[in-house]
Amino acid sequence: MQRAFRYYDFLVAGMVAVLLCSNLIGPGKVCTVDLPLFGPLSFGAGNLFFPVAYIFGDVLTEVYGYARARRAIWAGFGAMIFATIMSTIVVGMTPSPDEPWNQTLQPALEIVFGSTPRIVAASILAYWVGDFVNSYVMAKMKLWTQGRFLWTRTIGSTIAGQGADSLLFYPIAFFGVWTNDALIAVVIFNFLMKLSVEVVFTPVTYFVVGRLKHAEGVDIYDDGTHFTPFSLKDEGHRHKVQE
Repeated sequence: MQRAFRYYDFLVAGMVAVLLCSNLIGPGKVCTVDLPLFGPLSFGAGNLFFPVAYIFGDVLTEVYGYARARRAIWAGFGAMIFATIMSTIVVGMTPSPDEPWNQTLQPALEIVFGSTPRIVAASILAYWVGDFVNSYVMAKMKLWTQGRFLWTRTIGSTIAGQGADSLLFYPIAFFGVWTNDALIAVVIFNFLMKLSVEVVFTPVTYFVVGRLKHAEGVDIYDDGTHFTPFSLKDEGHRHKVQE
């Protein structure tokens, strides 16, 4: 009989909520900041919050193991698919001519939620690959470090996961639309920004991981886990009870 955890479901819900909000709300606005030495830089507002989903992924993998993090990633993937289908249907439906607000509401909905199929496909694929890379690296590094040096795992897994995410999303979504120089600059800037969020939140990650391990009474190592992403099994782990 598999053990039930007190806070696992809440973390999955939080991860999915951040993922959906950053993909549905964030891309609707492009912000510009004027940085010393770099000058004005533009980025999608969602990039400020999307890395938080990776932090949720780090916590899930560190505390509950790769197999349970894998289930959370699939939950997020399913939520993104549903949100895409729903937004496509809602935006595509004919607005009522009797509603005066539709003259301004429909164009606004098309701008905010009417992403092209190419961008949608890029976003879903980049999330799926990036999150699985992040969780895999996190779990493997925990075995290599024997559970020590959490910061190396959170930052190392983010470099791998966010790197995969950025290298997939921007070329798939914008290659041939933007110039190559602009594409490379955006990939580098957004990767560094996402990595910076992870670094800044590292003390918070330490605190949350420590509290959760104590509350749940376990520290899970994936030495008996089959690391395929194509499974929902809650596989065998070595559980170390926290003192």
